[in-house]
Amino acid sequence: MIRTALSRSLRPRLLQPRRYFSTTKVVTSSLGTLGSTQSPITSELSFINSVTGGKGLIPTYRVLDGVGKPIDGANIPEIDEAFARKLYEHMQLLPTLDNVLYNVQRQGKISFYMTAYGEEATIIGSAAALDNADEVLGQYREMGVLLWRGFGIDQVMAQCFGNEEDKSGKGRQMPVHFGSTEHHFVTISSPLSTQIPQAAGVAYALRRTPGRRERNVAACYFGEGAASEGDFHAGLMLASTVPSPTLYIVRNNGFAISTPSTEQYYGDGIAARGPGYGIDTIRVDGNDVLAVYAAVKEARRRCLEQGRAVLIEAMTYRVGHHSTSDDSFAYRARSEVEDRKRIDNPITRFRLYMESRGWWNADAEEELKSRLKAEVMRSFKRAESLKRCELKELFTDIYGGEEPWNIKEQREELSQLLKKYGKDWEPWKQELSKFKNNGQELIDS
Repeated sequence: MIRTALSRSLRPRLLQPRRYFSTTKVVTSSLGTLGSTQSPITSELSFINSVTGGKGLIPTYRVLDGVGKPIDGANIPEIDEAFARKLYEHMQLLPTLDNVLYNVQRQGKISFYMTAYGEEATIIGSAAALDNADEVLGQYREMGVLLWRGFGIDQVMAQCFGNEEDKSGKGRQMPVHFGSTEHHFVTISSPLSTQIPQAAGVAYALRRTPGRRERNVAACYFGEGAASEGDFHAGLMLASTVPSPTLYIVRNNGFAISTPSTEQYYGDGIAARGPGYGIDTIRVDGNDVLAVYAAVKEARRRCLEQGRAVLIEAMTYRVGHHSTSDDSFAYRARSEVEDRKRIDNPITRFRLYMESRGWWNADAEEELKSRLKAEVMRSFKRAESLKRCELKELFTDIYGGEEPWNIKEQREELSQLLKKYGKDWEPWKQELSKFKNNGQELIDS
């Protein structure tokens, strides 16, 4: 019985037509179709290439133009003033945090950082459209999703500093590698695109879980550079052939680490790959927070209703450097970046829309920026003053069940070294002073 039920859930739906966000035109032929497929037979020798042919390029869904005015025919999402203010405040919180933590890294107080400059609308708009219990598998610019779900500035600082309040990894992860079971956010890992096939597995587990199969999706974020990895194709293939409510959100910000998107692929972006896997696909203006919100909300509905994957390509622009290890002006002109800041700023676009509705003004802008800066600086100073977790935490939470011999051996070896050098060698004394209890729990063990 179990095997029969499972085989039904895995059975590919080959005869069901694929629908995209716009109604597809059904092509018919007087010659009929090929076998059991829906492919019409033709006597014309013709090759398909939407890029070089100039036809069939995937359009980009937009609601607001560059100065915050609704475009002709746009259906504005039904949001009230309170919700709009929440969207805008979180969009402003991201660069406020980025400004402080980027400079903190440059001062040597944390080891690494990645900003989200220019991608605020994509991150916050998508976060607002998801359910807080949806499982999120991020890449590394999705801090805004956690903030939207109530993760808090103090927790952001704790993770980046790796202090005793860090619940993401007890100081054992690189900065910005967040994770939170409470907020349904899978811990970020550095290897590129590993989360893409994992998301298909998480979504399938949700589908097999009573009480969640019709309520939650697995939302997977990644950049267009990650889509060049084999994991991208493995993930989409898995989500397509073993149907699951997987929502893939690709941030096409124009660059991988240092490679322009024009050099990464020849086809029509990442969205063009979705239909090849039979996945509903849409391309959205990633600098339009309302368009992102509407697209993700509809995509999530389709995931749950159909029990299948959906792909969203959010077209945006990475204004900042890839990370603190990168100098983007080595591969792009500074003037190009400054122009994009002025011409297509997602925060400015939404602020102009709010002002046109009477929901925002200069006084509210000044108050918000002052308040956010004060909150971030207060949290930063507090995090900087806290010690790291106890040194023994280095060996915990690694394996479930009985502790293996190699972990015991490593802990005992460190304990012996601390007893021998910890109180006499100055470099070790200074380093131990940064930990809670100064490592005494290992010295005494």
